Amino acid sequence: MGKKIETIGVLTSGGDAPGMNAAIRAVVRKALSQGLKVKGIYQGYKGLLNEEIVDLDARAVSDTISKGGTILYTARCSEFRTAEGQDRGAEVCRKHGIDGLVVIGGDGSFAGAQQLAARGINTIGVPGTIDLDISCTDYTIGFDTAVNTAMEAIDKVRDTSTSHERCSIIEVMGRNAGYIALWCGIANGAEDILLPERYDYDEQVLINNIIHNRKRGKKHHIIINAEGIGHSTSMARRIEAATGVETRATILGHLQRGGSPTCRDRVYASVMGAYAADLLVEGKSNRVVAYRDGQYTDLDIDQALSMQKDLPDYVVRVAKAMTI
Repeated sequence: MGKKIETIGVLTSGGDAPGMNAAIRAVVRKALSQGLKVKGIYQGYKGLLNEEIVDLDARAVSDTISKGGTILYTARCSEFRTAEGQDRGAEVCRKHGIDGLVVIGGDGSFAGAQQLAARGINTIGVPGTIDLDISCTDYTIGFDTAVNTAMEAIDKVRDTSTSHERCSIIEVMGRNAGYIALWCGIANGAEDILLPERYDYDEQVLINNIIHNRKRGKKHHIIINAEGIGHSTSMARRIEAATGVETRATILGHLQRGGSPTCRDRVYASVMGAYAADLLVEGKSNRVVAYRDGQYTDLDIDQALSMQKDLPDYVVRVAKAMTI
């Protein structure tokens, strides 16, 4: 059991994700219900260093659960990767009476939280990233909304691809993680799915698939390409030259980050935010909230950051079988 917490701060860091506002709202209201004061920190760790800190009450988070993005804004901060920046962050927390902090973000954000915890600020991480690439949890805030946004967009591209009898390469986000690509590949019935964790960069396989499908009467071809592989436009040019099939690249980009969060993202984010506030009330620190095997739980940040994550092998095999 750690020190008694009276005032907690909350910030969002790294890439924004639909559902972050639901998590912020839950942190605020659960903390207020426990008699704590809450301060919001704008622009993530950058805002912490710049002391962009405001008081938050229940009204401040009203009507935010349905909004995409983050009402606290977000930024990446190279200064906070230094020991000097981390020392300064802890000093700012103490200056403003913040003795507990909820950090909503990804692995990089958790590394910052780990450093603040080491400097005496009770800190809890909440997984917020559309990439689903945090190893310690089966769910991350924003993934469900992002993958549904991508799925709907790909359905629309398929319509026009079919009309023009084209091959379409559709690039989805996910950095070096292929979860959005994998899910969309299955959900959209793609003919090929390129995953950073599995792709061998043999474009001849794609070319052969397109030619084979044309011979058996297939009029269009959808390739889902993960952001970590990229180069969709140049890939399209090479495939068109090799097959004679008109090929177009569509990069969905940041539209996957926006939009009103799904029910799942609102509910899971709310529970995770409330859980984080409860951990601080209990005097816990250096923890990450997670959803594992159907249960909400928490792990030590050190353990969470040391874990490795890969795509589920059986799901990858299912995706491959569905392309036949």
